[in-house]
Amino acid sequence: PSFYATTPFAVGGYMLCSATLLIANKYAVYKVAAPSFILFSQLMGTAVVVKAFAAMGKIECDALEKEKCMKFLPVALIFLATIFSNMKSLQYANVETFMVFRFSTPIVVSIADYLFLGRKLPNPRSWACLFALLIGAFAYANTDSAFHVKGYTFCAIWYAIFCMDQIYLKHVTNTVRMKSNWGRVFYSNFIASLPLVFTFINDSEEIEALKNISFSAAMAVFFSVALGVGMSYFAWMARSLLSAASFTVVGNVCKVLTIAINVSLWDKHASPFGIGCLMFCLVAAYFYQQAPMRSDSKDSDDTIKSDIEATKTLLPK
Repeated sequence: PSFYATTPFAVGGYMLCSATLLIANKYAVYKVAAPSFILFSQLMGTAVVVKAFAAMGKIECDALEKEKCMKFLPVALIFLATIFSNMKSLQYANVETFMVFRFSTPIVVSIADYLFLGRKLPNPRSWACLFALLIGAFAYANTDSAFHVKGYTFCAIWYAIFCMDQIYLKHVTNTVRMKSNWGRVFYSNFIASLPLVFTFINDSEEIEALKNISFSAAMAVFFSVALGVGMSYFAWMARSLLSAASFTVVGNVCKVLTIAINVSLWDKHASPFGIGCLMFCLVAAYFYQQAPMRSDSKDSDDTIKSDIEATKTLLPK
């Protein structure tokens, strides 16, 4: 197959966009105290860009259909809740605090993979890697000097929604047939953007912030929208090529880039020992192996062969 349809391309693009988008969102919220508007701009902006390129004949995108809209409505709502709780967490906690929760999610998602998506449980090596992620996160938690109860509360809310997101969206990629990956990008972003119109237009603080927006702040929002387009495309592509647990682990791997950027931009970052704990987590993620499908699986996953995936590490060498 073409390189642009392979796992390395999807994983590489997702890692790059995910790492930089987390920083871009943090900076955009810092420059413009209007998280709902920023999120709306990312989602509607992505939908508009996809449709514009489809109209020019550059890409193929599914047209709006009632049946598909109904199937993607839960996807959009979970997707929206995940991103919104993500951005709210970043308002009240530094990037490292937020990532502590992220590093422990693969354990929960691996079990859910087994219960709902027909995967086998991880092998002993992978279980060791997943628990190493948890140990690293626990060690890091004791070094976070920016402890904030409200921040941790939003992180906990995000945690529950995120795990649901990983499982349900993988199920949708397996069972809802689309003409192209851009169709998934368009449906999820367009439907999710609609409720946000009513959130920021009724928020006097956000409206006031938008009235006083500077050029540099507007560019920060525009940059986050551009990254949002790439993030959405690569996320759906990688999700279709990997198991839910593997996709979650890949999301953790990209955070080393986030740490490097975050340390260089803000004073609120972890100690050297804390950074070491996060690096330990990423090493553990590298040696994780994706669990194969069970023979009695009902959730089709045609893009991955069980006999191959059981013998390979997650990241290509």
